[in-house]
Amino acid sequence: MRTRIPAIILLWLLIDIYFYKAIQTLSPRDNISIFYWLFDALLTSAILISAFTRSRRFISWLMALMLLSFVPKLVGSLILLLEDITRLFRGFPPRSYAVSEFVLIVAFAFAGLLLFGITRGRHYYKVRRETLFFDDLPEDFDGFTITQLSDIHSGSFSDAKGVQKGLDLVNARQSDIILFTGDLVNNQANEMDPWIDAFSKLDAPYGKYSVLGNHDYGDYIRWETKAHQQANLTRLKQVHQQIGFKLLLNEAMPISKNNAEIWLIGVENWGKGGFHKYGDLEKATAGVPDGAFRILMSHDPSHWEAVTLKHHQPIHLTLSGHTHGAQFGFEIFGFKWSPIKYIYKQWAGLYQKGGLYLYVNRGFGFLGLKGRVGMWPEIAVITLKKK
Repeated sequence: MRTRIPAIILLWLLIDIYFYKAIQTLSPRDNISIFYWLFDALLTSAILISAFTRSRRFISWLMALMLLSFVPKLVGSLILLLEDITRLFRGFPPRSYAVSEFVLIVAFAFAGLLLFGITRGRHYYKVRRETLFFDDLPEDFDGFTITQLSDIHSGSFSDAKGVQKGLDLVNARQSDIILFTGDLVNNQANEMDPWIDAFSKLDAPYGKYSVLGNHDYGDYIRWETKAHQQANLTRLKQVHQQIGFKLLLNEAMPISKNNAEIWLIGVENWGKGGFHKYGDLEKATAGVPDGAFRILMSHDPSHWEAVTLKHHQPIHLTLSGHTHGAQFGFEIFGFKWSPIKYIYKQWAGLYQKGGLYLYVNRGFGFLGLKGRVGMWPEIAVITLKKK
């Protein structure tokens, strides 16, 4: 991340310079210029100091301020670019005062949206529903409902009422089963201590099941010894038990209803690139009978195309998380966009190949940026139907 910071700041500076053209058109006074550049200079210095000294205390708020500064200017600059294209064919007349006013109005509107996301978006929960049809779903499971949670990141929580609002929405769904697809904490098991009682009250008649995510292993902080890190993971597994979730570690188990059953499979984290590949789908499915209906919990959605779709036993439904939808983007009229799409092919919502489905949850919590903008925290409800 630190190696990318100079490039990010360079892009920010270029956008700043370009957006400043609108400011100059509306108000050429020097005091406006001083304030405009002083704010960015102070913010840039603070970000660089925090990044290169590895200080985590203020980095989330600095990221939020950077987003508030950069995104509105980026949107405004796109409008200015369109104006400059027309000016090119008109012999470059002076910049339009009206266009510059419009640019500032749009920039302030985006800043308002960002401010809402940073201050309120972290608990602006959205219940998203999908109904999936399968030829070979056992008749007894027709209408079976799953509530999926992912990426809780309890170490980022500070607002008990906000978190409880989300948990109440989960229980209000009255789903048959609750499945959690990893990242219960940011790094350490004790981050869950204040939230054990609240999460233990989640309830579903066919139980609650979970898997580990990449953050749950404690790989992103320094430990005194490897034994301390292992002890932390052992404690985290106990926390899953305390909140009533059966943790599946490269294993599978049947979910029975009347005289029928479906199989729930859970693998440890398997991620592309530099992420650890603890997950073992072969081991997890070793005891699953042929012809069974299978649901897989796998934290990282890249596991789906890389491994799951190639497996000799078809996995009817895979549930993942991990991406958070970057906690930033927009979804409107069926169209969705987030910068995370340039890293993950499957990054939010439902995907289908050859009758096999993947659902990528946008996450319940947040990490890094203390908020969400456009990619609101999610509670997914999936209904299984017999085709």
